[in-house]
Amino acid sequence: MTDSIVSMKDVDYAYENKAVLTNINFEIPQGAFMGLIGPNGGGKTTLIKLILGIIKPDAGSISLFQEPIGKFKAWNHIGFVSQKSNSFNKGFPATVFEVVSMGLTAQVGYLKFFKKQDKVKILQAIEQVGMSEYAYQNIGNLSGGQQQRVFIARSLVNDPNLLILDEPTVGVDNENVQRFYDLLHQLNQQRNITLLLVTHDTGIMTEHATDIVCLNNTMHFHGDKEEYSSLTDRDLSHFYGHPVNVVTHDH
Repeated sequence: MTDSIVSMKDVDYAYENKAVLTNINFEIPQGAFMGLIGPNGGGKTTLIKLILGIIKPDAGSISLFQEPIGKFKAWNHIGFVSQKSNSFNKGFPATVFEVVSMGLTAQVGYLKFFKKQDKVKILQAIEQVGMSEYAYQNIGNLSGGQQQRVFIARSLVNDPNLLILDEPTVGVDNENVQRFYDLLHQLNQQRNITLLLVTHDTGIMTEHATDIVCLNNTMHFHGDKEEYSSLTDRDLSHFYGHPVNVVTHDH
């Protein structure tokens, strides 16, 4: 039996007396590449906040690495890459190396010097995302796709077992989107990092994801990519609450 990285049982969450998530039951198996899809306002970001311990469920239970979330302390095992296009200041005076080093702050502490082994870890994380030649360039000079690679490196520097990505390709040009997904596939397959990817790109699910969840306030679908591939546009439109057409990716 595969160990679960995340387990949710009978989870409810309401905001200002309005139900956001109802009766959520699902697991993320170790080594999975899980795609989380659903309409805006369907509760995807709320689900992430629950997993990250930012908010607490009104009912039900959450476990991380087989441990109740209330007792879980090893947060360095979880990396998070947010949607950055509307919030990142391109004039921020920091190099790629400096941005990635921020991922070690919790371990090293603020206003402390990095040891040699810390610098090695930072450079290794940068290399893993294919950004070594840009290590000492200002991050504001990079393309959207390159910047997202840097933010992944910032999460990788802590050697996470689970990497959560919240619509990371927003603002990334089409040419670099596929390269970005290829990088995620590599991290999943070669480094055995469990991935939870929130996306509106339903077509990418059948190419890279091993498991798919469709969330619209409750769990409408939870299965592997073969089961997902058998769904019709009508099925997905029912889940989303509006017409949906799956777009496939050609190489």
